[in-house]
Amino acid sequence: MPDPRRAEGKIYPLPHVLLFSILAIVSGGNSYRSVVTFIEVHRRSLNRAFGLTWRRAPAHTSIRNIVQGLDGGALEVAFRRHASLLQAACAKPACASPGGTRPGGTRPGGTRPGGTSLAIDGKTLRGSFDQFRDRTAAQLLGVFATDTALVLAHSDIAEKSNEIPAAQALLAELGLAGHLVTLDALHCQKNIRSRH
Repeated sequence: MPDPRRAEGKIYPLPHVLLFSILAIVSGGNSYRSVVTFIEVHRRSLNRAFGLTWRRAPAHTSIRNIVQGLDGGALEVAFRRHASLLQAACAKPACASPGGTRPGGTRPGGTRPGGTSLAIDGKTLRGSFDQFRDRTAAQLLGVFATDTALVLAHSDIAEKSNEIPAAQALLAELGLAGHLVTLDALHCQKNIRSRH
């Protein structure tokens, strides 16, 4: 990930700030202050585990500025690369879903080994509505692998648009030939089905 900060004054390395922010969120944190609290509570353990010498956690404003300054496109590219590596590792028989394959070579859910079943669905991000700036709530389209329970990709839905064109663009972008893809009933229209 490109670091949005200037070269001088980088006390806290970007990879560690991002990793610790993710760990804080996975642990139930939902704000910049909760990320700071997580780092402060676990600072000694994090220092030992990652060879750091942090004397205190970064300020919540520093974490906010770092996170908000990130390039969303570059972050999504890194996320997709990481998710595809996890998907490939978990698609192996040792990591297959409970019960392995069924007679006839199908896995639970009816998918064949090597062919992943994907669910594409749109979600509205809670708390993203901004009445002061007259901005509607942000919508996001996600791709979920049902066999490994991993989210593989995200895509923003334009403010004046809907899921249909966003899903079409995402399908074309990801190249999902050979995969079973499920979508909401909203996508069951003749002109859409004939194109894919």
